[in-house]
Amino acid sequence: MGSALKLWQRLSGSPAGRWLYGRLICLRAPYFATIAPRFVVLQPGRCEIAMRDRRRVHNHIGTVHAIALCNLAELCAGMMTEATIPAGMRWIPKGMAVEYLARACGDMHATAVPEHPAAESAEGYPWPALVQVRDGAGTEVFRARIEMWLSPRRRE
Repeated sequence: MGSALKLWQRLSGSPAGRWLYGRLICLRAPYFATIAPRFVVLQPGRCEIAMRDRRRVHNHIGTVHAIALCNLAELCAGMMTEATIPAGMRWIPKGMAVEYLARACGDMHATAVPEHPAAESAEGYPWPALVQVRDGAGTEVFRARIEMWLSPRRRE
């Protein structure tokens, strides 16, 4: 089990712990602080993150900006990947295909799951993560398929 998942399991028992977890993740990857993520679920094979509706994530027409949705999807897929892959593997995003399905207004809730199980391997391989983003009414407003590149950790 990875250190990110162990930390989540220690902190997720309270709202303050979940808030702190999000802050700690943003300290490690500062750009994600722009969306102020709120972690809801983190377990092998699933991550859910909420993003509050705030002016800083809006575009010029008052809806949630496309890049804020991409940031939310990438963070959710990355954390799901971190919590899921075998301990001997590492990951990096390699590509992202997105679909904007409806106007993104209000709070957003992203869910990431793997397209198929991950495996230990001596070689690198692509591993797709699927992300859905829904608004407060439950309407799917955004969808992404993020290709993660899994490879063996270097043995030093």
